[in-house]
Amino acid sequence: MNPLFAAAVDIQTFCATRGWRSSIIGGVAVQRWGDPRQTRDVDLTLLTGLGGEEAFVDPILEHYRARIPDARRFALERRVLLVETRDGIPLDISLGGLPYETVIIDRSTPFEIERGITMSTCSAEDLVILKVFAGRAQDWLDVEGIIVRQGAALARYLILEDARPLLDLKEDTTAEPRLLELFEKHRG
Repeated sequence: MNPLFAAAVDIQTFCATRGWRSSIIGGVAVQRWGDPRQTRDVDLTLLTGLGGEEAFVDPILEHYRARIPDARRFALERRVLLVETRDGIPLDISLGGLPYETVIIDRSTPFEIERGITMSTCSAEDLVILKVFAGRAQDWLDVEGIIVRQGAALARYLILEDARPLLDLKEDTTAEPRLLELFEKHRG
């Protein structure tokens, strides 16, 4: 199995055995919904709520190696836990506590990567929203690839509806017009 997929299955299994809800996002999810590309890490949203994140962070740090000094403090302050597997695969674990992060996990679905082996990834729509919010050059390439690959199956109205409040929080006035241009360029 692809080492990144194996790491994604491993961290999700670790979470699931504890009753924790999670979803694979980022480059690994792009393999499912967009133009497959190289990625070097596994991005995961772990639903922790707001407050008491130590109950999630500490067991993960006992099982996985920290990638930075004082990873615990960093995670509790910045809501991202940076660890790696025994094989050295980086895991970026976002500590989800916002209502929209619950929605991402609620809309996640299984993705069979090998016969009988699945991981749960965010929906194509949520992946677009997350990528638009991040707004880096690679994110926009991923967004276009998802739009092209998913075509008419992509719920564009849902993307706009859910992205607008997030972009408003970020005070980003350029992302929505750019997204609309891509929708127009690749009519579904």
